[in-house]
Amino acid sequence: MEPDGSVLEAHAVVARGDRITAVLPVREAHARHPSARRVVLPTHALVPGLINLHTHAAMALLRGIADDLPLKAWLTEHIWPAEARHVSPEFVEAGTLVAAAEMLRSGTTCFHDMYFFPEAAARAAARCGIRAVLGLVVLEFPTAYARNADEYFDRGRAACAALADYPLVRCAVAPHAPYTVSDSSFTRSVALADELDVPLHVHVHETEDEVAESMAEHGRRPLARLDALGVVTNRLIAAHGVHLTPAERDLLATRGAAVAHCPAANFKLASGFAPIADLLARGVTVGIGTDGAASNNRLDLWSEVRLAALVAKAVAGRADAVPAYQALAMLTRHGARALRMDADLGSIAPGKQADLVAVDLGAPELQPCFDPVSHLIYASGREHVSHVWVAGRPVVVDHVLQTVDVAEVTAATHEWGGRIARGA
Repeated sequence: MEPDGSVLEAHAVVARGDRITAVLPVREAHARHPSARRVVLPTHALVPGLINLHTHAAMALLRGIADDLPLKAWLTEHIWPAEARHVSPEFVEAGTLVAAAEMLRSGTTCFHDMYFFPEAAARAAARCGIRAVLGLVVLEFPTAYARNADEYFDRGRAACAALADYPLVRCAVAPHAPYTVSDSSFTRSVALADELDVPLHVHVHETEDEVAESMAEHGRRPLARLDALGVVTNRLIAAHGVHLTPAERDLLATRGAAVAHCPAANFKLASGFAPIADLLARGVTVGIGTDGAASNNRLDLWSEVRLAALVAKAVAGRADAVPAYQALAMLTRHGARALRMDADLGSIAPGKQADLVAVDLGAPELQPCFDPVSHLIYASGREHVSHVWVAGRPVVVDHVLQTVDVAEVTAATHEWGGRIARGA
């Protein structure tokens, strides 16, 4: 991904510990490092670790529980009641574990989460060896996690302190959405994000109903309300950003805010088409998210970015809107920039973290290969991811997850599925 637009052929990456120390031609790497341990992948493309900019990892345990419903009914009649019955630290740890396993096997090395009991999610992420930015959720109503806004903030502060024990885990402040969070809680969230120097993760303009309800209750659109409360800054990661006027897109660009684009969830819940090509043209940082498995059914960034690129062309009416290289940047550099981690992540360059993904382009269905970047976006998929490293540690080798027993994870998921089905 550096320099922009480049593809380096017959090159090697040299890593020591958790950092990349050099990127150079293979012959030169052999000459300079004759005793180094080598991983030889002659038919592969090596890319930076993929960044899932918006998800609810533990909801992998609710995959498929209430499909083919509009967002409001899906959320209020099915998801929130199921969460009220089942969410606990044990639920979150088990759900995050299966989500992390799925994400790693497809090349996601970092995910940005918004869910309850972040300490439990951190334990699962650490066990799998995946990088995580865990949102400290803020709501006004009681859940299994907290009874009121004050308790959400108290628990969030404590959780962020606890997350310091996990080298690959950071926190973010995550007031859920304009329709579930008060003005006071948004103001407190901004102050907390400033104090902790972390991102601010909010659902923004996901549906037309959200916009209409804000107009009826507050007399202004959600983004205007958030801007008046100090939310719209370069800390903001606006999840979805589907229904944005040109002026609102300019506001996001001017403030340096980012958008987490989740096309599959937007389409599945009939939320609409986010104006991604126009946001990018205005200079907005746009990363890719899967949303939760309950509203997407897959935590697969390759299928997500292919959908994003193709639909962006159709919405813009231009075949050159969001070309393949820009789509790959959305998976990598843009996600890192949005999370304020671009000094360490998002590209393969000396000094950066050795978060790397090898995609085997040698399969028959990928022949011939005229442009590897085009193949990555339009032709290959998660089944072609053969190796994954996080902080220099091999976590997937020859398609096999190295950190946890997949059969054990699957068995735990089946157990939870039975509980949830009986409860429903």
